[in-house]
Amino acid sequence: MSQQPTFVRRTFLKNASVGTLAAITMPSALLAAEASPKAQKISLAPNDVILFQGDSITDAGRKKDPKDANVPNSSGALGSGYAYLAAAELLLRHADQNLTIYNRGISGNKVYQLAERWDADCLDLKPTVLSILIGVNDFWHTLTGKYQGTVKTYTDDFTALLNRTRQRLPDVKLIVGEPFAVPGVKAVDEKWFPAFKDYQAAARSIAAQFNATLIPYQRIFDQAQKQAPGSYWTGDGVHPSVAGNQLMAQAWLETIKS
Repeated sequence: MSQQPTFVRRTFLKNASVGTLAAITMPSALLAAEASPKAQKISLAPNDVILFQGDSITDAGRKKDPKDANVPNSSGALGSGYAYLAAAELLLRHADQNLTIYNRGISGNKVYQLAERWDADCLDLKPTVLSILIGVNDFWHTLTGKYQGTVKTYTDDFTALLNRTRQRLPDVKLIVGEPFAVPGVKAVDEKWFPAFKDYQAAARSIAAQFNATLIPYQRIFDQAQKQAPGSYWTGDGVHPSVAGNQLMAQAWLETIKS
């Protein structure tokens, strides 16, 4: 496909139980989401390479100059969003495991744009844990008239990308984030639904197909609005606020076995 325009800590005490700590630190919105049937959790191993991939939500202003981006576990290269917050907790929690963590999210990306840079920004890094959050732009950009993809395009491109990944990295542990949007906050209006739900359903189906751990971000943000309005969790309905990033990071960390 031809190039399209793009848009522009909780400390763990050794003697405390994980369940108790989760109940203390996790917002009730996330606890409610976790009350549903739980996805499989991922076990980390010494020397694991963890890669966060996606669009602006993952990018979160990270430094992209190679001299910065190629340095793992770097605050600048990890950005200021959920990937940074999750990485910070992982590096604290697993300080004895020599984890290597990268962020390669790029603002505005759709699945086909991940595919165009996949060798350098994924396969060559040889991740053992790969987290992908992609899809909001695959829908959102169709509303602006600058992209003509469909939910079938999204499904086919995402499936091809993961097939390609499994061929090169057969043992990689996959985490798929469900794309989400918060209705009624600036950019997210009545035109989003129910059409966007098809993209979310596609992401869930793809996660099941590839035996990936799914993070149900839409349900998590829906539940969070029982505590505070949508504008508290996201500035424009798509990009999370400080609180929204922490909500996402905690949900992400719940996919990892402690």
